[in-house]
Amino acid sequence: MSDKVYLSIGSNIGDKESNIASSIAMLGSYVDNKNIRTSSFYNSEPLYNQNQPSFINIVVELHTTLSPFEFLDQIQEIEKTLGRKFPREKNEPRTIDIDIILFGDSFIETDQLTIPHPGALLRKFVLLPLSELIPEQIFPGTNHKIVDLLNNCPDTSRVSKHLIEKNA
Repeated sequence: MSDKVYLSIGSNIGDKESNIASSIAMLGSYVDNKNIRTSSFYNSEPLYNQNQPSFINIVVELHTTLSPFEFLDQIQEIEKTLGRKFPREKNEPRTIDIDIILFGDSFIETDQLTIPHPGALLRKFVLLPLSELIPEQIFPGTNHKIVDLLNNCPDTSRVSKHLIEKNA
């Protein structure tokens, strides 16, 4: 039996589009990659620590038979492979950041992992791409559709669709 998982992936160092594409390709070896769906890419200004480059963010929907903790281990391996430093500082620039937003019907709260992601409801760079994929879905633990959470999100940062330049 597989669980439907939603990941928020972001990058603000190096070739941001390539970092995100590489992480999705690597995730493909741990999931049923015939069923990966992605939102558009979004430009977002950094929250909390504004003294860093802007981010590109995306939300990815996929299916996995791994447990949430096994999946977290694989995500951290991908982040290391793509140059993320561990232990990592919060809100610092990074080549890749992969967060589990939703994992099936799981509700988990440990030092290593909290699902649903505790910051998701306060971050436009998560809610905007998530609402592109599943706008009418009720966010677990709330009685609200994701599109309504986006419309009422207190985050005032700028988040806009990222236009990928085509080579002429």
